[in-house]
Amino acid sequence: WKGQSRQFVSENTSLLVAFALAILMMYLTLAAQYESFRDPAIMFVSIPMSLAGAMLFFALGITSINIYTQIGLLALIGSIIRHGILLVEFANEIQREEGLDRRQAIEKAASLRLRSILMTTIATLVGLLPLLIVSGGPGAASRFAISFTLGVGMAIGTIFTLYMVPALYTVIATKHSRSSLN
Repeated sequence: WKGQSRQFVSENTSLLVAFALAILMMYLTLAAQYESFRDPAIMFVSIPMSLAGAMLFFALGITSINIYTQIGLLALIGSIIRHGILLVEFANEIQREEGLDRRQAIEKAASLRLRSILMTTIATLVGLLPLLIVSGGPGAASRFAISFTLGVGMAIGTIFTLYMVPALYTVIATKHSRSSLN
């Protein structure tokens, strides 16, 4: 590899390492916080789906894979995980406080947290809109690449999160009882 090809390959390798380390650090932090390896796994289910949704548009040729879209994908991981955290954490609290089973707890958590999840997604998309529609000027291509990747990934990831996190929670989530409060 020579020139720009060499630079792209070296940047691509280092960014893959950054992706892996970011995901590993988030997973271990959440596992320590929730004292469970299952709950963070449920929270992470939306990450591959949102990344795949964003990468679909790479295959369609709307934007290319470059350092800016890779930064957008890294930001997407941090943004989309919040939805899973909101649902799982609130469902765990409902299980502890009200003594409901996993299905009832996640149904109640999803109905109560739907508004905040949708508002977070809409606020992100509206905030990215100026970056998408501005053309010309220095850095316009980089702003478009980051904002397009993040916006499309958030929209698709939110849809998947609203269906997949509750479904997975009912199957593999840790059972929390009232006695675990003490």
